[in-house]
Amino acid sequence: MTVPDSRVDYAIIERFVPEGARVLDVGCGDGTLLALLEAKKNIDGRGLELSQDGVNEAVARGLSVVQGDADTDLATYPDGSFDVVILSQTLQATQAPKKVLQELLRIGKRVIVTIPNFGNWRARLHLLIQGRMPVTKSLPYSWYDTPNIHFCTLRDFLNLAEEVNATVEDSAALNAQGQRLALSAPWAIWNLIGAQGIFVLTSDQNVT
Repeated sequence: MTVPDSRVDYAIIERFVPEGARVLDVGCGDGTLLALLEAKKNIDGRGLELSQDGVNEAVARGLSVVQGDADTDLATYPDGSFDVVILSQTLQATQAPKKVLQELLRIGKRVIVTIPNFGNWRARLHLLIQGRMPVTKSLPYSWYDTPNIHFCTLRDFLNLAEEVNATVEDSAALNAQGQRLALSAPWAIWNLIGAQGIFVLTSDQNVT
């Protein structure tokens, strides 16, 4: 199964997911990532998706996906019920990102979060020169129709992870072309040049 060009983060997420893991994909859309992980990592996958159209497409693929809202429905899952919980390009669209992240850490032994970086230099330069909110490949919406209601940078996310007592086990930053940044640099540099961030988190309460 090939990875969509528009979601280059999927290939990196795949590397972070152990073989045969119990996985919950929150905001799974049409189930593309779940299907990829089932095919390549033999996972026991579940999905939670707000859009009924997304649920229908995922179920049509033969995936176990239910309709639900990350802001309200994660509370129904028991503590530590999944090996890995994934929230890909969704945190910034939730009403209460801190609460959502806390719930993810409660129900997953490990949590993989990917976010667009609103602190990328291209976004900063666009705003500085044009005085308008940027529209880019990784941020393809105009300000008035974007699903993104919380604009954060990679450093903002790291601060949030610290607030909820999460440990960053692994991470990656992608440039505007979707390539992983291989250079070793402080987060201040990645925050400037990275277009997306991918973080693998754990919480003391779920480490076994």
